[in-house]
Amino acid sequence: MDNVFRLTFADGHMAEAVRVHRSDNLSTTLQNWGFVVPQSALVLVGGASGISEEGMVMLRSLFTDALAPLVQRFNIPVIDGGTDAGIMKLIGQARHFHGSTFPLIGVAAIGTVILPGNSAPPPPDGAELEPNHTHFLLVPGALWGDEAPWIARTASALATGMPSVTILVNGGKIAWQDVLNSVRANRPVIVIAGSGRTADELTAAIRGEFISEMAEEMVDSGLLQAIDLADGLDTITQTLMRLLSVPQSRVS
Repeated sequence: MDNVFRLTFADGHMAEAVRVHRSDNLSTTLQNWGFVVPQSALVLVGGASGISEEGMVMLRSLFTDALAPLVQRFNIPVIDGGTDAGIMKLIGQARHFHGSTFPLIGVAAIGTVILPGNSAPPPPDGAELEPNHTHFLLVPGALWGDEAPWIARTASALATGMPSVTILVNGGKIAWQDVLNSVRANRPVIVIAGSGRTADELTAAIRGEFISEMAEEMVDSGLLQAIDLADGLDTITQTLMRLLSVPQSRVS
């Protein structure tokens, strides 16, 4: 594993980072970081800067009261896009709020993010990394969306032969590609209906409305299911546990 370094954020949090260039090295990279391969994994995709302040408030309990406690209880690694915005910010803040120890892996294209403590000029429109992540995989690319296939590949490298699940919350254009990548990796996708934008469009497609040929391909895979926020966090938690094959008897 080459080009490994540590990131130190302004608030004192630290994370391990590595530049990766080839997807066939991902399993080795994860193992050298100390991850047990394979193991179950949760992928978070969806809204970043496009989520309104009202939307962030509405979604906070999903992360703080449901997702973070569940992955902490079973030490399930979480994989997302790693920037300090939207759902990535929410899961990072939820991890910090609970003092959790579950691994939180950000996968980001190197040309789209600003590294803490880096004296080099930041990339145009670069985004800050979320400081509560534990690991960052910095992958090739200078455009938003270049990280999308790497997120799916990282989850596949970590969970080969083990259950893994993608959760879509809100989302813009890139979220369509994220979901398609998960479907093509044969990974079940929970679509959080009522969270806005892409998630709500895909919910309509799941319920029979024609949205696009891409949406039809995803729905026809049988891997997508929509759960409405209004159904309550318990419904989301129980569905996630079932898909991850978490024994019900282990729930306190």
